[in-house]
Amino acid sequence: MEQESQLTRLGLFDARVPRYTSYPTAPHFSTEVGPSLFAQWIEAIPAGSQISLYMHVPFCRRLCWFCACRTQGTQSDEPVRAYAETLLSELKMLKERLAPGVTLSRLHWGGGTPTLMPADMMRRIAAAVFDAVPMGEGGEFSVEIDPNEIDAARMDALAESGLNRASIGVQDFDPQIQQVIGREQSYEVTKAAVDMIRDRGVASLNADILYGLPHQTPTKIAESVQKLLSLGPDRVALYGYAHVPWMARRQTMIPSDHLPTPQERLELFEVARKLFVADGYDEIGIDHFALPTDGLSVAQKAGKLRRNFQGYTDDLAEALVGMGASSISRFPQGYAQNAPATGAHTGAIRDGHFSTARGHVFTAEDKMRARLIEALMCDFRVSAAELVADYAADPAELSAMFRSCAAQFEDMVKVTAGGLEIPEKGRPLTRMIARHFDAYDLSKAGHSSAI
Repeated sequence: MEQESQLTRLGLFDARVPRYTSYPTAPHFSTEVGPSLFAQWIEAIPAGSQISLYMHVPFCRRLCWFCACRTQGTQSDEPVRAYAETLLSELKMLKERLAPGVTLSRLHWGGGTPTLMPADMMRRIAAAVFDAVPMGEGGEFSVEIDPNEIDAARMDALAESGLNRASIGVQDFDPQIQQVIGREQSYEVTKAAVDMIRDRGVASLNADILYGLPHQTPTKIAESVQKLLSLGPDRVALYGYAHVPWMARRQTMIPSDHLPTPQERLELFEVARKLFVADGYDEIGIDHFALPTDGLSVAQKAGKLRRNFQGYTDDLAEALVGMGASSISRFPQGYAQNAPATGAHTGAIRDGHFSTARGHVFTAEDKMRARLIEALMCDFRVSAAELVADYAADPAELSAMFRSCAAQFEDMVKVTAGGLEIPEKGRPLTRMIARHFDAYDLSKAGHSSAI
């Protein structure tokens, strides 16, 4: 109650801020980055190094109303097969520009619904990926699996192609909530998918669940979390539902008058958080939970937890290359995003060049602030010595920034001898505290609720 009162007094329940999976965030990308610069950045990846690769499949058999991802519906395989041919051409272009000996640390297929692809297509694309960039030692191949859109043949294709981490979306198991958000997926269907995954020896399982959905109550989210725990996921992302109908028109189908208030959202999060912790999961950053043996927990304990467009990660590769429409790449030099529309992306690849439509070239200050924000999001503390040593930050300026943050957030942050720290009571505000160090104008970006 005391925390809620302080949040209300500071006006923080009404804040809308980025999720800070990048810095600067995507609304600040511009056309300064195009296909030529993207190709140059790929060619600059050192020989023998490791990269991550993200492949976007934007198609879904049905469009879930809660989702704000860039996707499109299809009832046939024809557009999916045509898109796969584009991916194969794009991978060939990548291979031609990579230095010798580059290998993969992580490969992730996201969407949309990657498991919409037929089994033969999955095999072809996986083979093309590993032909372009072989999997490195200890590498991970993960795929987002829709329990409503998977069968034995497709699961076999993924497992035989090297899948070793699967990711399933749960959102909520309550039938009323599922109907309201346009995502009907029973516990039985979800368990059958998990059984298929485990039966094929896939070692690790991720799951996503949402809080802040319409009609969600503490009792309902507790029931959903307990059902999810019965499936034994190794890692869970507990995301706050981002209601942004001005960005995702399909969300207008969701009755906003039944959405929980920010205060109720915080309670929903706390109910779920306590259940995960009680079941032996480690808290990872602001919204992930992992078993102590999972890579995220190991990375957190070692101070090597990082954050990228997929959320928290233990991947330390310097470059993340995005393939497919709307994919975003991150290089030491900056960000590059492919054309969002499938047609524009396909047309560019057909013409023999990458579809890079926009991005951002890092300044020295960008890199320093990006690391500062990442450290807050991952470790809830910032080392001034690290920022001075690695990014040539000015100690006096850092001290002034930290004092200003402490003045704004009172006892929700603490200036220490070594830098800045967010104590446990302030951690629900981490995104808002991170915003304090964002030098870009956020007034027109239309971000989601901070709680």
